Amino acid sequence: MTAMSLTSIVGNVFKPRQKELEKHYTAAAELQHRVLQHLLEKGSDTEYGIKHLLNNTHSYEEFTANVPVNTYEELKGSIDRMRHGEGDVLWPGTVKWYAKSSGTTNDKSKFIPVSHAGLQRIHYQGGKDVVAIYLRNHPDSRLFDGRSLILGGSHSLNYNLPGSLVGDLSAILIENINPLANLVRVPKKQTALLSDFEVKRDRIAHECLHKNVTNISGVPSWMLSVLVRVMELSGKQHLEEVWPNLEVFFHGGISFTPYRKQYEQLITAPRMSYMETYNASEGFFGIQDDPADKSMLLMLDYDVFYEFIPMDEFGSDNPTVVPIEGVETGRNYAMLITTSCGLWRYLIGDTVEFTSTNPYKFVITGRTKYFINAFGEELIMDNAEKGLAYACEQTGAQVNEYTAAPVYMDRNAKCRHQWLIEFSKEPEDLQQFARLLDGKLQEINSDYEAKRFHDVTLQHLEIVKARPGLFNDWLKAKGKLGGQHKVPRLSNSRKNIDELLEMNQALKSKEAEG
Repeated sequence: MTAMSLTSIVGNVFKPRQKELEKHYTAAAELQHRVLQHLLEKGSDTEYGIKHLLNNTHSYEEFTANVPVNTYEELKGSIDRMRHGEGDVLWPGTVKWYAKSSGTTNDKSKFIPVSHAGLQRIHYQGGKDVVAIYLRNHPDSRLFDGRSLILGGSHSLNYNLPGSLVGDLSAILIENINPLANLVRVPKKQTALLSDFEVKRDRIAHECLHKNVTNISGVPSWMLSVLVRVMELSGKQHLEEVWPNLEVFFHGGISFTPYRKQYEQLITAPRMSYMETYNASEGFFGIQDDPADKSMLLMLDYDVFYEFIPMDEFGSDNPTVVPIEGVETGRNYAMLITTSCGLWRYLIGDTVEFTSTNPYKFVITGRTKYFINAFGEELIMDNAEKGLAYACEQTGAQVNEYTAAPVYMDRNAKCRHQWLIEFSKEPEDLQQFARLLDGKLQEINSDYEAKRFHDVTLQHLEIVKARPGLFNDWLKAKGKLGGQHKVPRLSNSRKNIDELLEMNQALKSKEAEG
């Protein structure tokens, strides 16, 4: 007789929510309207709410008239006061927890408020819904019959100011999670919160090696590093030999495209699933609800109200701003959020494109600051990922990390894009790889194609090969190794790429001397 699966029992808990989630397909605008009314009501007696007349704000039109669009800089003064213990500033009561942003666009840290309501009604709700949707799509799952390997951030929590705690969002989530969850997760809490990623990686691998891991969660690049260590310790060839019941990787934080091939080589079990999530320090926004569709469902009934600015108007004096009902498929938008963490019409810095408006499904296309537009080419991260995926597919190469920036003018008055790429599997012919990448970028981006026409404005792109481990060494030198830190992919500035090129050259020079 087959033993009863614990997952089949626990799965019943998620059935009411699975039913509720159907409203995302039938009543999207109504869900968002309710969220806005709830946030306005809660925020009306705060200092910010009084200043911006939230008590007299009853419609979306009044909301946009009374509340300005905000960047972090606009809210920073209020957030600093909240961190010093002041209450009722941006959100009712005092907010104890602050998620330290990875500072991917500059070196300054951002401290994102994480209220109790935000934890429960945004972040944890997102985590529960990932499981609800996964179990709906995989009724034969044995998810809860083993352990969850959850790879958290690499910053321990610290009292940055008396009365407020600062850490990576993942550390805050671990610290506040229901203690019952710790019965099914690995590694141990003290290991999960270690700040030294290299030490943590080794400890996680040792702690998890002989556990029955059924699912893994984390950022693809850092998780891959942990899994490689698990393979080294086990001496096995494939991960399913270590964890035979592994069935899913819940991933987010960065694009999975450059890492997919490496995961598929590491995990060859046909039942293995991959599910993307969009969870950031500022909130939990999207879940891949269909395994056959790479886009994500926009989560509309959390404490998050969404607005969007078309990227072709971004940065102009009076850009169009629309709620979800106003978005169109195929357009690139900057995302604004209003949340129960006290972020009001906050420009999160991410860009998205909707693939469907019934239901509202989208893909992340990049960052408002992660693009190259030095010559009017408007190259975004989504273009870069697609171009690299194509060049890898054609040549059998695999990309581990990359960054790109413009060469504004060399000694021959030539302008081009320079790509620094760390391959986990190099192409046989780097020039062919560069030609394929350049050709694909022209195919998918008409602005890039126009600037490349006859090499008049923009010359053929250049690829510089990075030594193994270069990007990790660069992040380590900046104190940003592990956790939620990411390599900036595209930039109009040469600051990052010049630092990386210098480190790359320094080792080559040392090797030449040796």
